[in-house]
Amino acid sequence: MGLRENAAKAAGREVAAEEPRETAVDVASNLTEPDLGDLTKDAESASAVIAWSRVMGEVRAIAKNEKFEGGRAGRFNFRGIETALNSFGPACRKHGVLVIQHRVETEYRDISTSSGGKMRECTALVTFRIYGPDGSFFESQAAGEASDSGGRSTPKAQSIALRTLLINNGLVPTEDRDADAVHFERAENPVRPAVSYVDEVCDPRTSAGRLRQIHHELKSMRQLGALVTNEVGDEEAIGDLVVRLGKERAAGGAE
Repeated sequence: MGLRENAAKAAGREVAAEEPRETAVDVASNLTEPDLGDLTKDAESASAVIAWSRVMGEVRAIAKNEKFEGGRAGRFNFRGIETALNSFGPACRKHGVLVIQHRVETEYRDISTSSGGKMRECTALVTFRIYGPDGSFFESQAAGEASDSGGRSTPKAQSIALRTLLINNGLVPTEDRDADAVHFERAENPVRPAVSYVDEVCDPRTSAGRLRQIHHELKSMRQLGALVTNEVGDEEAIGDLVVRLGKERAAGGAE
């Protein structure tokens, strides 16, 4: 009988039976994107930062589905400018966001290909302004680099800069497997046994400097007290052996 029932009995009244309470159960998160609700609310008065965050809520992932076949340059998957525009364009129009190229700083150089051809390389640092529905904006920079033999290196570099801006500022995941999903432990390096140093330590050609290094190695492996057979056949701690022979060779002028 609990405190509530005892108090009621002392007062001469009965206690109505309580309905059984539901037990709270913690449900594990399922890693799905949360429901962000209506992202167009207050759209006309949203600032650039708020509007851009709503665009980010629309563009959840862009997979690396485009393939580059470059022969000796390699093969890889990537996300091109068309894919980025097809993902961000509708979301930006929906939330009244403008991505305007504001300033372009370019550098050029002529390069030679392995086949002897000539190409023009362009590096472009582009400053973009991202406007919101309320007229406010913030600036962001992105760089692009491209080469071409027909005068198209500049627009190519600007397109790469735009793709970089959209994907980086949108924090767009690739749908690739998390690189940290698989864990491994690095195996420990095997400890070199003390006895394996004996021949080198006893060799008259081993310098005093090398003996000091060996002493440091043995100390780091906590093996200075390991017993070995010395140069005259007696048992001796290898640390003492190294020190003794090191002093002898140093006294004899060996470095």
